Amino acid sequence: MAEDRQTEVRGAFDAAAADFTALGRHLWEPIGAAAVAVADPKPGERVLDACCGTGASAIPSARLVGVDGHVDAVDLSGPMVDELRRLSTGLPQLHAHQADVTTWPGEGYDVVQSALGIFFFPDMTAGTDHLISRARPGGRAVFTIWRGEAMVAAGRHLGLAIAEVTNTPVPAPRPPHLIDEVNQADTYAAWLTGRGLADVEVTVHELALTMTPEVAWLVVVGSGFRGALAKVPAELVADVRERYLTSLGEACLEELDATTLIGSGRR
Repeated sequence: MAEDRQTEVRGAFDAAAADFTALGRHLWEPIGAAAVAVADPKPGERVLDACCGTGASAIPSARLVGVDGHVDAVDLSGPMVDELRRLSTGLPQLHAHQADVTTWPGEGYDVVQSALGIFFFPDMTAGTDHLISRARPGGRAVFTIWRGEAMVAAGRHLGLAIAEVTNTPVPAPRPPHLIDEVNQADTYAAWLTGRGLADVEVTVHELALTMTPEVAWLVVVGSGFRGALAKVPAELVADVRERYLTSLGEACLEELDATTLIGSGRR
């Protein structure tokens, strides 16, 4: 079951790769920049960027560590990694890898970071523990997750639109997940402390997306929500888009909460 879920997630991000960069300037880049500001990579340091996508946190980290530093950016999605390689031309210190970071063998990193990745692991706790173990003693670990119901409204309206257009049942709520228990600052800090990290702090990064039609649809096609379109016949995708945008308008959803929690600590 965990392997099926991992394959589903990878497929969604493979499909979303082309639009991921377009959504980036609205969503991924500010979230990545906020995470890197907390991680604060220094010149010459070694960084592991897990679930790197197209580099929203890996690229600014590479610029900060400079040519004497080293960034290993790891993602399961080949198309994402290919896009990162294209975007990181001129940054020889950034090394992009298509691999499962939950079994990544490298260690001794000064910084281990993941922006919006750890909740996709088949086992969130075990995967996070593995990442922490890749940091050197005293090294920093910085993991970003969504706060509360951030981004949920977009997925809900997309599900309703797909059900209406394809005349299929509305998707059932997803099964309970650990992220539901730790998606507030206090519970997240306690969970990270339980992972053995010292000096844990959680920074709240407030962000709201103005849901113009362009941005609202990019949220679907440039993120993991893209996977929901996989079962929609190609000739109906335009109808889904129209119904989704109409649904957002009927709900007067002009802004989408995209607030994140940036948890940091030392190994």
